[in-house]
Amino acid sequence: MTAISAMSQSKLAMHHRRKRTNVIALSLAFGAMAFGVFWLLWILYETVHLGGGGVNFALFTESTPAAMSDGGGLWNAIYGSIAMVLAATLIGTPIGIFSGVYLAEYGARSWLASATRFINDILLSAPSIVIGLFIYELIVVPSHGASGWAGSIALSLIVIPVVIRTTENMLNLVPHALREAAYALGTPKWKVISAVTLTAARSGVITGILLAVARIAGETAPLLYTAASNQFFNGNMSKAMMSVPVTINNFAMQPYPNLQRIAWAGVFLITLGVLGLNIAARVFFRKEK
Repeated sequence: MTAISAMSQSKLAMHHRRKRTNVIALSLAFGAMAFGVFWLLWILYETVHLGGGGVNFALFTESTPAAMSDGGGLWNAIYGSIAMVLAATLIGTPIGIFSGVYLAEYGARSWLASATRFINDILLSAPSIVIGLFIYELIVVPSHGASGWAGSIALSLIVIPVVIRTTENMLNLVPHALREAAYALGTPKWKVISAVTLTAARSGVITGILLAVARIAGETAPLLYTAASNQFFNGNMSKAMMSVPVTINNFAMQPYPNLQRIAWAGVFLITLGVLGLNIAARVFFRKEK
């Protein structure tokens, strides 16, 4: 009886110790979550409070103003951002999808696939300013001037690794039974990939593309060296183009209230756009799933 009683007390002590550990772990986890949410809500509040008031009709119809002038807007910057983000997406998405298909379907265990994954991991973690400097030396310096195309190529190098990783992961989640059923019917491999595996992984691939677009929409560093800035509206991507992130960078620290108002309005637009893309990606994925 004494041995049984001692064993029961030992189990009871272990139970209490585990319970205390669980409470401490949950408290730390909740505290970390609350800490992060607090700063996020504060940032959103300041963005809406300071940026929402600067949104007006002129913001979408007038170009960026000079330093000491009144009025002005972000029309040229909004156009430049949309043009370069769209071009970067059109350049980077096909490369990312085809590379992801190769890694998942063709050369999954080859040395080339291993090298590609290693380089892709480096690109995923590389600072965007390094990419901007690389394109600056590769394109801007030889062409003797910044351009929208240079900015688009720099942004596409950020899109590609995100789409590659997402495409490969989503294709690896497709059950092999689907592929085997298609092969049993005599379907060629390219048809299986295009009509079966990519169709099954469509929602995940599209989600990855939307998240990549959300990431490059607010990038500033690559555009400082590649697209530079242009106070006036420019629809020619072979010349320097203004963008919303660069405008925010140029105007935020200026001592002029009008420029600060426009900068905060740009912050509000960027935040709203990125938040909308992230929500759309997750809602789309949930519905497809």
